[in-house]
Amino acid sequence: MCGKERHTRGDLLKRWLYPVKVSGLTLNLEKMMSQKSGAVKALTGGIAHLFKQNKITHVNGFGKITGSNEVTATASDGSQQVINTKNILIATGSEVTPFPGIQIDEESVVSSTGALSLKKVPEELIVIGAGVIGVELGSVWQRLGAKVKAVEFLGHVGGMGIDMEISKNFQRILQKQGMKFKLGTKVMGATKRPDGLIDVAVEAAAGGKSETLTCDVLLVCIGRRPFTQNLGLESVGIELDNRGRIPINNRFQTKVPNIYAIGDVVAGPMLAHKAEDEGIICVEGMAGGAVHIDYNCVPSVIYTHPEVAWVGKSEEQLKEEGVPYKVGKFPFAANSRAKTNADTDGLVKILSHKETDKMLGAHILGSGAGEMINEAALAIEYGASCEDIARVCHAHPTVSEAFREANLAASFGKAINF
Repeated sequence: MCGKERHTRGDLLKRWLYPVKVSGLTLNLEKMMSQKSGAVKALTGGIAHLFKQNKITHVNGFGKITGSNEVTATASDGSQQVINTKNILIATGSEVTPFPGIQIDEESVVSSTGALSLKKVPEELIVIGAGVIGVELGSVWQRLGAKVKAVEFLGHVGGMGIDMEISKNFQRILQKQGMKFKLGTKVMGATKRPDGLIDVAVEAAAGGKSETLTCDVLLVCIGRRPFTQNLGLESVGIELDNRGRIPINNRFQTKVPNIYAIGDVVAGPMLAHKAEDEGIICVEGMAGGAVHIDYNCVPSVIYTHPEVAWVGKSEEQLKEEGVPYKVGKFPFAANSRAKTNADTDGLVKILSHKETDKMLGAHILGSGAGEMINEAALAIEYGASCEDIARVCHAHPTVSEAFREANLAASFGKAINF
């Protein structure tokens, strides 16, 4: 197709994509929250149904280990039930990490839990923390109309593990959407004013001039911590590590062989899919099966728009480990599906071993990144080279072609369409 034809088709696409003018749109937040609650109810109800189908006894109460083969469940009315068992699996997850000196009321000072149930869109929302949860929730309320500012102690957004090049591009896109960031900044405290607003005292992380920010809703998002308190671990001699996690071996066994632990209460990323895989593998191990999980192949996703997803090593990690590597990149601005969708922000970045071409890491910033990253996870799990991926035919037009093109760039030094 010649340049003139491309230009003509581009003009046609603009006319096709934007023929409708809409005005008078309003947000029905109550309806939105109702839909959210309905989805949660259906999903949790589905788990209860699976329990029933698979003849799993569900005991509703707070469980506490009261012996190496015994758990006592305390119901909300104070009644107790003692359960005798062969094995015990601890999967209590995590809870919001509190911020010293800031009291959460889940109304104007909220955790990630309260931020999912606000009764109105904040006018000014300050988020303490620009990690995964902070940017996700901040992005949601910004798109619904709030003015959002995230205060982050670190010098980048997206939390630990994110590739720094991706992080910088991600921050730029979020800022273009309207989010604001104060990086390298620490929160010193927060005070509620008589008029209902909240003053947040901040200063540079390295020390310096203090500043006061004002908001009507403050979201505390400094991370999560393992829920390991009051589980009766000390009664069977299980001690926590310095981060409140339960030490285990490679079969998920604690120091008491018939007591196991998985998910957020053990080392590794606090991700639901990581916990689910561990649960399956752990129980298979109890039944005598093989136990294997490669944490390098567990993908991470930030559910903003656009999404961010990665698996394997970041460029910073490879440099730190002294691993020779190559980089292949492809921007969505050069992808046909992204162009026709008018959604071209972001890129795919692939890292491969300089000598063997084995894929070492994949980092995607763009719409649908959370779906695309699973192709990379599969490739890394089975030791694929970037050439392997580059030689696999991908459907056209799809955004996944950008993933193939980045692998072409990593393996051969040049993509076809860029």
